[in-house]
Amino acid sequence: MWQNLSLRARINLLLALLLALGLAVNIGRQVAEAGPRVQAEDQSVIRLAREFIEMIVADLNEAPDPDARLNQIARDLSRLRHVSIALQDAGGNPLTPPRPADDDARGPPAWFVSLVHPEQTAVSVPVSVHGKPGSLVITAHPDDEIAEIWDAIVTQLEVGSVIALALFLVMMTVVGRALAPLQSLAQTMTAIEGGHYDARATPGGAPELAAICGKLNHLAAALGAAVEEKRLLAERAVSLQDVERKEIARELHDEFGPYLFSLRAHASALAKLADGRAPNAESVRKHGSALLEQINQLQQFTRRVLERLRPVGLAELGLRQALESLSRLWREAHPDVAIETVISATLGVTGETADLTIYRIVQEALTNVFRHAGATSVNVVIEPVEQAGGRGYARVRVSDNGRGMEPGQKLGFGLVGMRERILALGGTLNVVSGDGGLTVEALVPTAAS
Repeated sequence: MWQNLSLRARINLLLALLLALGLAVNIGRQVAEAGPRVQAEDQSVIRLAREFIEMIVADLNEAPDPDARLNQIARDLSRLRHVSIALQDAGGNPLTPPRPADDDARGPPAWFVSLVHPEQTAVSVPVSVHGKPGSLVITAHPDDEIAEIWDAIVTQLEVGSVIALALFLVMMTVVGRALAPLQSLAQTMTAIEGGHYDARATPGGAPELAAICGKLNHLAAALGAAVEEKRLLAERAVSLQDVERKEIARELHDEFGPYLFSLRAHASALAKLADGRAPNAESVRKHGSALLEQINQLQQFTRRVLERLRPVGLAELGLRQALESLSRLWREAHPDVAIETVISATLGVTGETADLTIYRIVQEALTNVFRHAGATSVNVVIEPVEQAGGRGYARVRVSDNGRGMEPGQKLGFGLVGMRERILALGGTLNVVSGDGGLTVEALVPTAAS
C-alpha cells in the first residue's frame, strides 16, 4: 500500500501521523501525571481532616452530651466535598448514614476514575466517649480533582485536535505547492518520451525542484538538437552517397570511356592490318604497344576506383602495408610530388574500424592535395596519443605545401563526410589552412580505448 502512494500522499500521511503522535503523547503525559496528582490531593485532604478531628475530639468528653456532640460533628463533616467522615462503633458498624453517591452525568467516565484513582484512601481516627471505644473513618473523595483533570484532558484533546488539524491543512497546502512542479516534470517527461522535444517544464517550488526543471529543459533542448543533428546527418549521408556515385559515374565516363574508345580504335586498326595481304610489322607493333599502354592505364584507373570503394589489402595486409601501397600508387601517378609517410612503431593494434577510418582520412586528404592544392610535397604522420581518462587515439596528420583554401571556402563533401564519421566514433577532425599549405588533423579512437 505504501508503495502505491504518491510522494505528496506519503508526506501528508507522515505529517498526520506525527501530529497525532504528538497529541497522543501530550494526552498520555497528562493521564500519567493524573494518578500522582490525585493521590497527593487525597493525602493532603486526609491529613488536614485528621488534624482537625483530633483537635475537636480532644475536648469531646467535656461536652454535656458527648454522643450527641460526636454525631453532630460527623454530620457536619460529611457535608465536605473532598472528604467523608463516618462514625463507627468498636465492631466497625456504621453509626451514621453513608454519604450519598454523586450522580453527575457530566463527570469523568468510570474507566478514567478507576485508572487514576483505583482505590479510595481511608484513615480511621479512634475516639472514646465515657469509656466506649469507637472511631471516625475519614475517606477521601477527590471527585472534583478528577473531574478537573478530566476536563483539562478533554479541553487539551479538543484544542490540540483543532490546532493539529489546522497545522495539517497548512502543511498539506505548503507541501502541495512545493511539489506542484513534479506534475509538470512528469508531463514534460511523458511528452519527451513521445518525441516532443520542444516540451518544457515550468520551474517552480523548492530551489532543488526548480533546478531539476531547468536541467530537464536543457536536456530536452540538447536531445532535440541531437535528434535534429542526426536527421541532418542522415540527409548528408544520403547526399554524400549520391555525390560519390555521381563522381564515380563521371570518372567512369571521363576516363574509362576514352580508354575503351582508344582500345577499340587500335583493335579495329589491327583487324584491318590483319585483313591486308602484307601486314606492316611496324604498324602492328605500334598498335600493340598502344593497346598495352591503354590497358595499363585502365588497370591503374580501375585500381584507384576500387581503392575508393574499398581499400584493397587493408584487412589482409594491415594498415601499414595498405597505406604504403596507397602512397606508392600516388607516387606512380604523380612522380613530381614527394610523398613522405611516417607511421609510428608504437601505434599498435587500432582495430578494423579505426584502420578503415585512418585509411579513408589519408586517402581523402591525398585526393584533395592532387586535385586542388598544386603541392610539391606531402607529409603523412600517424602516431598514438592518449587523452584524459586513459582513452587511446590515433593522431592522423596530412600536411602539404600547396596553396591552401581560400578565405570563407567551405570543406568539400569528402572531408565533411569524414568529419561526421569521426564524430560518430567519438573523435575529431580539424582542417587548418595557411600560407604554408593545408593540414588535415584527426583524432581517431582505437580499439584499445
